Amino acid sequence: MVTIVLTGQLQTTDGECDLACDIDQTVSVRQLIQRQGIRLRHLLQLLREKKVLVTINKRIASEDSLVQDGDAIRLIGHDGMGGNGLGPMHL
Repeated sequence: MVTIVLTGQLQTTDGECDLACDIDQTVSVRQLIQRQGIRLRHLLQLLREKKVLVTINKRIASEDSLVQDGDAIRLIGHDGMGGNGLGPMHL
């Protein structure tokens, strides 16, 4: 199982959002997000625009970094200017 934690401007109005995901093989962060379907679809564009910082097990990573069973992925949203360009996410 992999845990995805949404923080920063990606978090819900209630605070952080933790998602547990089962994987059976090593995948990239991008592939993991794609597998979550509509719930996280909006994150793909934010990743392309470099508006999301990715960490895996507290180490800076990227959307192409590989994830394996037991990893903890943290996605930290920012708009690059310190404002509130992303707004809170509603899951």
